[in-house]
Order: sequence, then C-alpha cells, then structure tokens
Amino acid sequence: MKDFWNERYAEEGLAYGVAPNVFLTEVVDLIKPEGKVLVVGDGEGRNGIWLASEGFDVTSVDYSIVAIEKINTLAKESDVNINAVCADLNDWNWPLEEFDAVVAVYVHYPSESREVMHHKMLEALKPGGKIIMEAFNKAQLDYPSGGPPVLDMLFSEQELKDDFSRLNIQEVYEKIVYLNEGKYHVGDGAIVRLIGEKNA
Repeated sequence: MKDFWNERYAEEGLAYGVAPNVFLTEVVDLIKPEGKVLVVGDGEGRNGIWLASEGFDVTSVDYSIVAIEKINTLAKESDVNINAVCADLNDWNWPLEEFDAVVAVYVHYPSESREVMHHKMLEALKPGGKIIMEAFNKAQLDYPSGGPPVLDMLFSEQELKDDFSRLNIQEVYEKIVYLNEGKYHVGDGAIVRLIGEKNA
C-alpha cells in the first residue's frame, strides 16, 4: 500500500489539490487560536500547510516519504513552519495529551485497525481538544469521486459514534457533497463528518 501512495504522490502536480478541505475551513474557528494541531494522513500537506498559514503549530504525519518531501517543499514555498513526520500510524509512537486538535481528512483503514486508530487520536488530544474528521461513508461505493473501493474501509456514522464514545460529540452526520479536490476527489461523494471535544 505504501508503494501505491508513493507512486500517486510522485505524479506531477498535487493529487488532491492545493486548497484545504472545505469542511475544515468552515470549522477551523473551533480550534484554540495558535494551538497545536495534529494532521494525520496529511498526504502532500494541503491541510497542514493551510493550518500553519492560519497561525497554528502543526504536525503533519504521513507514511509516504514522497508526500513528506512535498510537504516540506510546499511549506518552504509558502513560508510556513510545519513538523512533517514520515510514519505509519499503526506503528507510530503517538504523543499523549499533546494537541489542541486532531484533524483527519479522508484517512481510511480496515475495520480491524479503525477503532485503535481513532482511540489513538483521542489519546493524543489535550483535555478540551477537538477532533475534526471528514471521510467517505459506506454509500461511497456508488459514487465515482474517489476513496477506497472496499466497504470495510469506509466509515458509518454509527461506527464513529462508537469509536469516539468518550468524546463530547458536537456533530456527526452523513451527507452527499460535491467534491472538487485535485484530480482524485471530483464529483458527488457520500461523506461522514464528525466534530467532538475531549472531556476535561
């Protein structure tokens, strides 16, 4: 799988565009100003770099070395500082209670690791920290706008409620949205979104 992502990110241009995720831009004010933000599976860095440009202290993690190299290049071009970490989230030594927000945008994994990954995100938050997530839901198999073509790697609203049951969930819902994110997320998509706060 790592080879797949290295090949995708080695293509000319940016696979998912340079602009940040629209949902993230709509809810960014929920994050503590100048707070520490962890962006998991950040790919070429479109979300992490934008957050850094908004004044946040950003750590972006991805397991594609090609993606990390692009993040560092783009951050330099954008004149922002970002801590870009090449790591497999399954093996990464996750920080504990270090971040004011964890952002996960289209980060998918099979069911056997999904709950563990989501618990790691929760543990990385400081009390009062936020989780902001957008991903494809299980209806995405009927849409041509990207995402893993495997039902087991798509998330349902109920799965997120269960995985983040220790959060104060402020929003969690499924809907159809029009995506225009680079060349691999274009068209109507079936997504699920979640915003939650870690209890103090």
